[in-house]
Amino acid sequence: MLLSLSVFSQTVTVLSSEDGRSVTDVAIYSEDRRQFSYTNYAGKASLEGFRKDQPVHFQHFSYERITYTLPELEKAGWVVKLVTKTFEVEEFIVSAHRYEQRSDEVPNLISTVSLPAIRLHNPQTTADLISLSGDVYVQKSQLGGGSPMIRGFATNRVLIVIDGVRMNNAIYREGNIQNILSLDPSVTDRTEVIFGPGATMYGSDALGGVMDFYTKRALYSTGDSVYYKAEALARYSSAADEKTLHFDFNVGGNKIAFLTSVSWSDFGHLKMGSWKYPEYLRNEYQARTSTGDTTIINDNPHIQVASGYSQLNLMNKLRFRLTHNLDITLANHYSQLSDVPRYDRLIQKKEGILRYGDWFYGPQVWMMNSAMASYTRESLLFDEVRVTVARQDYGESRHDRKFDDVSLYEQEEKVGIWSVNLDFDKTPGEKNSLLYYGAEYVFNDIKSTANTRDIVTGETEPAGSRYPNGKNIYNSFAAYGGYKYNLSEKYSLSTGMRYNFVSLNSEIADNSYYNFPFTEIKVANSAVTGAAGFVYRPDNKTDITLNLSTGFRAPNLDDMGKVFESAPGVVMVPNPDLKPEYLYNIDAGVSGEAANFIHAEATFFFSYLDNAMVREEFLFNDQPTIIYQDEVSDVYALVNAGYAIIYGTQIKAELKPHPTLRIKSMLNLTSGHDNENEPLRHVPPIFGATHLTYEKGFIKADFYALYNGSVPYDKLAPSEKDKAYLYATDENGNPWSPGWFTLNLKSSFNVANRLDLTIGIENILDVRYRPYSSGIASPGRNFIFSARIRI
Repeated sequence: MLLSLSVFSQTVTVLSSEDGRSVTDVAIYSEDRRQFSYTNYAGKASLEGFRKDQPVHFQHFSYERITYTLPELEKAGWVVKLVTKTFEVEEFIVSAHRYEQRSDEVPNLISTVSLPAIRLHNPQTTADLISLSGDVYVQKSQLGGGSPMIRGFATNRVLIVIDGVRMNNAIYREGNIQNILSLDPSVTDRTEVIFGPGATMYGSDALGGVMDFYTKRALYSTGDSVYYKAEALARYSSAADEKTLHFDFNVGGNKIAFLTSVSWSDFGHLKMGSWKYPEYLRNEYQARTSTGDTTIINDNPHIQVASGYSQLNLMNKLRFRLTHNLDITLANHYSQLSDVPRYDRLIQKKEGILRYGDWFYGPQVWMMNSAMASYTRESLLFDEVRVTVARQDYGESRHDRKFDDVSLYEQEEKVGIWSVNLDFDKTPGEKNSLLYYGAEYVFNDIKSTANTRDIVTGETEPAGSRYPNGKNIYNSFAAYGGYKYNLSEKYSLSTGMRYNFVSLNSEIADNSYYNFPFTEIKVANSAVTGAAGFVYRPDNKTDITLNLSTGFRAPNLDDMGKVFESAPGVVMVPNPDLKPEYLYNIDAGVSGEAANFIHAEATFFFSYLDNAMVREEFLFNDQPTIIYQDEVSDVYALVNAGYAIIYGTQIKAELKPHPTLRIKSMLNLTSGHDNENEPLRHVPPIFGATHLTYEKGFIKADFYALYNGSVPYDKLAPSEKDKAYLYATDENGNPWSPGWFTLNLKSSFNVANRLDLTIGIENILDVRYRPYSSGIASPGRNFIFSARIRI
């Protein structure tokens, strides 16, 4: 791609200072970010349109950022040499205040998953991608699942954001979820995880943290010729006989650009490891035959029969520049999963016999259409303003049938979500401060239906739905503002505040199925949340941080209006009197490096959750039991307990004993209990990872260990003790979650910056293990092969 300067034609070449190889995908941008370019496979890019009076920045995820003026580039012969980062520490982050800033000026702990890590490790799903951070614990009830746990919070207490739009909706449940699978890891450029309450910037649900995903952008041409870029990926992994194909294509002119992407994955039955914990073996499985349901002895108990599924992802982006100051992106995301077997339910037994003949999620469908306009111009009120309007349509369903029963119980939910975000930033006066403010509105419209279907005759009849079967409207509005000020080269101060208003209006149109003692749920809650943080830099290699923050979560429709069997013989019922919960959090951290050899950081946190929503025994129509699907079940509901306490530490260390070698280790310790001293369900055991990486020229390799502590019976949450079938058995016959570790190897070979070949082996020792709270055993020895080609 040959492009020219506005005054005179010139192309810059970017090379690695270590071996002189060209560096592709280097972001080149002007100080005001109005000019932007990327290097191609030959390390070349145009500087057309870049102004002589502004510095030009060169940034790449594997190299130190460097800045030149155009005269300096001309003197250097239009060749830029980048120096490899000594440590994998991100110099700039975006998610803390929605605008890029230096990481050493931010008091929050923020972890990133960069594009090189994604390409080397080849995550099968976005749930696997987020676990690459080493700080996020992922639970799986089935192969088509993945529920992140962050600092003892999960599901509807952590927030998922994609390209600035929140994914969480009014039916994100307290139980484990798999909505994160709707995102495509093949188009994810970067992920940032904010730990602790993110309520100031992101509102309700952001208690444990925020997972912020940034997908590929449509790229303009910066010259007279059309810019194009294509990428294709093929991957195979053995443990689930996974086959994945991906293709994306970008074409761009000076003022308009288009990006399209398609990904398809197919997973077979997952194979577990060959030794340890025989309780996890799939010795038998159910099948429907001409004579009815039949229990079949599994010829290979390591194969977890009824775990496979498939998935399709599409993405399209149209970007155009109306004026020098105004940039607009229209985006469409679409994801559809096939039927996904609920593996943890299919292994349940009742009186020694498999309990279910069928239990599966119907196709999970998610579509988001969004428009984002960015206007950049210095004024009295702002330097940049962004307006984002999005419409999401989400559908999910559940289908279950008891063994030897012909009645299939089907529940379906459809959610339509409108959202509007308005974000401003202003650098008042000197460059050492940042003022940011904005507003957000989110509207949810939920429809919930149910029926029973005779699988022999096909006849259907209405049944009790998961949520109220009338009108369900969930609204939220928020306004926020914040200020960051660098008091000096050593001190930075950040403050922020947000006003939140959340309302729910839910009606029961037909009360004949459950005979609720109420026919509507109407609530409105508001709260003011805030944060104040301080960063002290005694020298250019050390940071000391302190952050005080509050969080707020208003109960959604799933919290207040759900009817669902959460465990065998336990049914959750609505509680219209549920109140919001409030989090008060303190973080203290220190990081530093010595002699360009070691970098270490540690963060300590303490969270106090007031009015905590927890599962407890409940009365339904003054009765402690209920008849649900023809079975007598104990009644439970979410109630506001007195409080919950969660505390812990996150530790990281990185050594670079040789220019080609890097050793990186991370450890996460979290503890927590409620006011009755009962363990909390989403507090994971101690977990971490240690990586030994080698990188030289076109070769990358990562030999690493993943490890996980145990959870003995007395440390299991009460709701987990009710699910003994998920766990191993201790010497007293009680359920417990054993500790485990795996050894793994990933390698990548680059050919002429056009072809990446990766080979990996996960769980080399073929250990059989099941992560805490998960319903399916993890893969055994897993061989992964992939080829990625760029044009």
